[in-house]
Amino acid sequence: MEQTSLGFPPLTVTVFIVLAISALAIDLIAHRKDKPISLKNASIWCLFWLSIGLGFGGFLYVQHGVEIASLYLTGYALEEVLSVDNLFVIMAIFAWFKIPHGYRHRVLYWGIIGAIVFRGIFVVIGTGLLALGPWVEMLFAVIVFFTAVMMLRANHDGEEIEDYSRHPANRLVRRFFPVYPKLVGNHFLLSAKEVKVDLSRPENKDFVFHVKKNVRYATPLFLCVAVVELSDVMFAFDSVPAVIAVSREPLIVYSAMMFAVLGLRTIYFVLEALRNHLVHLEKAVIFLLFFVSFKLGLNASEHIWHHGYEIGATASLGVVLTALAVGILSSFIFPAKDDK
Repeated sequence: MEQTSLGFPPLTVTVFIVLAISALAIDLIAHRKDKPISLKNASIWCLFWLSIGLGFGGFLYVQHGVEIASLYLTGYALEEVLSVDNLFVIMAIFAWFKIPHGYRHRVLYWGIIGAIVFRGIFVVIGTGLLALGPWVEMLFAVIVFFTAVMMLRANHDGEEIEDYSRHPANRLVRRFFPVYPKLVGNHFLLSAKEVKVDLSRPENKDFVFHVKKNVRYATPLFLCVAVVELSDVMFAFDSVPAVIAVSREPLIVYSAMMFAVLGLRTIYFVLEALRNHLVHLEKAVIFLLFFVSFKLGLNASEHIWHHGYEIGATASLGVVLTALAVGILSSFIFPAKDDK
């Protein structure tokens, strides 16, 4: 059977590309208007993206067998669960920039596009580095373990929301563009002619801003996108090694991450609505990071010392799904106590 450079036949690669582009186009057309997304609508779209992700897993099962399908589904579930913490951070970013609900899907769209691009780059680099030897895998294990420890400490310390005015992405944008301090529709950048402020509105009563001709201004919406993009890049440093721990096949890793990431926009709105209820879900994320670190270390030590111990694809999938289920169920069985 003919193979591509990705290690799979052309049919598999073609199905992946066509399925991903088609689903993304459908989602983009359906959400082209700046309207708030209800919990019901977001839940339906979550099922849509879940069916796409599982559908590709079914295709892999038919074409390549249970082992490949299990590797893909483990990576898919792992990326989905690990992205929960990223979504919590994005909620804080939206709140800080005061982004209206109707514009959040637009910001998430560009954030997801950036995530797809950067994860593709990281997957190529990560799988290439692993070819250098098991010590690279051991380094990945340390990185993931350190991330889990930092999350565990933050979870107990109750850290305050970051001041995003000092965020590196915010400061970088301000180096290239002057910033207009108010939202102007869904614009990311503004020309002088597009700057219009309704001074009759109470919130604009004392607003004064001198607009210069032939100058383009960045809006808070653009700053928000930049902060979301850089935050996602930082999260990719632990999520990519985590999924690579499942499989070293670039197509398996990237397809699992991509289909999981594509569904994050609608998962965000479900998670936002249920945030106060899913109080123990982050603990499941922390546990899985420790598990991934252990799996990476075990794999690396097997290549070095040949002790014969390893965690298979089916067992890994079971651990990921069990951790997710326990995190969700425990949140409803043991809800957070109301502060009085």
